[in-house]
Amino acid sequence: MQRIKPEFQSFGAEVRRLRKAAGLNQQRLADLVNVTRSYITQVECGRTRCRRDLALRLDRALKSGTTLAEAWDELLESIKSDKYPEFFANFPRAEQSASMLRSYEDRVVYGLFQSEAYARVLLNDDDALKNRMRRQEILNRLPAPSITGVMDETVLYREVGGKTVMREQLERLLELSEMSNLNLQVAPIRYIRNVWATFTIATLPDQRQVVYTAKAYGGETSSSPPHVALANEAMATLQAEALNVRDTRALIRRVIEERWT
Repeated sequence: MQRIKPEFQSFGAEVRRLRKAAGLNQQRLADLVNVTRSYITQVECGRTRCRRDLALRLDRALKSGTTLAEAWDELLESIKSDKYPEFFANFPRAEQSASMLRSYEDRVVYGLFQSEAYARVLLNDDDALKNRMRRQEILNRLPAPSITGVMDETVLYREVGGKTVMREQLERLLELSEMSNLNLQVAPIRYIRNVWATFTIATLPDQRQVVYTAKAYGGETSSSPPHVALANEAMATLQAEALNVRDTRALIRRVIEERWT
């Protein structure tokens, strides 16, 4: 079986994101750039590398400036040097091509798990909200990534948007916890060794890893082996200390009943 290069997969994810943002289906985009729909499918899935002239035509059809042309140039350089392109350091793009995602949140619900009403309170910006909701399409991607989310128990009690919003959000968590590719765990309110900040680890199809760590001024993306190792150690500790999936569901149901009903 041919191995899909993560660079191609990331480029394809960007094509798919821009196509959906433009409100086009694959057939319409194929017609606009004079290729077959199946070829657009192959590009979006990372099974083929398109020519640069197609990247330019895609930019024109999607009204995306030079976004895809620049991504294509970076992809070519990455193949020559066996390094990831610069745009791949952008964590949301790494997230979209990941085969496994593991996250820890200590203040609010993980972005991929947020209900629209909950996210709207946090973001207070229509474009940012649309991007947040678009990111969640990864939950139903085929093949689906394996996703583990650990959150501090205080997240269940921290009010965001009022009782109705919180009840809907926790019910959303229960729904997500039933997905076969998703593990949801709650870490009890206690000190946990070597856990100092929220973070997400994206494991790419070739098993390389990228970690995003939240900072007071925004966040930091790194593929440095020491940084990745620290994040993996923290995640292992968190999962050992956290409630299992079944007990997590029971706790969420109890919090809904006792606090948000």
